[in-house]
Amino acid sequence: MARSIDYGNLMHRAMRSLIQSVLQDVAENGLPGAHHFFITFDTNHPDVAIADWLKSRYPSEMTVVIQHWFENLTVTDKGFSVTLNFGNQPEPLVIPFDAVRTFVDPSVEFGLRFETHNDDQDDDDDEEDDDGDDDPTPPHDAQVVSLDKFRKH
Repeated sequence: MARSIDYGNLMHRAMRSLIQSVLQDVAENGLPGAHHFFITFDTNHPDVAIADWLKSRYPSEMTVVIQHWFENLTVTDKGFSVTLNFGNQPEPLVIPFDAVRTFVDPSVEFGLRFETHNDDQDDDDDEEDDDGDDDPTPPHDAQVVSLDKFRKH
């Protein structure tokens, strides 16, 4: 069998490492300036830990915002945990980097989107995913980098 370089997986690892570095800096130094993050993740990932009521409200994916109020941001090699406020109810969340689907910082129009194999099968459908009407959505002018074309099929 011919050996080849799997650029898609290498890019995914590099982009997750970038998110890890950014979040680690925020954990140590706080958010600089107007920076804030919209992070969408797969709530079905086996290592995601969220409250049952959040899981039932967001059965497939959830978008969280790290901006005005957050605490206990801890970053590891595998993911991050943070406590966020949902209607004056603080909730701890554990999110592995492998569960992250999008990471957007609208203050500088930067965004990353991680495609999964399931998403590849849905490419014939609309590219917009409107599961959570209550989810905050980043501005449409944010630049999103899609890594699909680099993935080995």
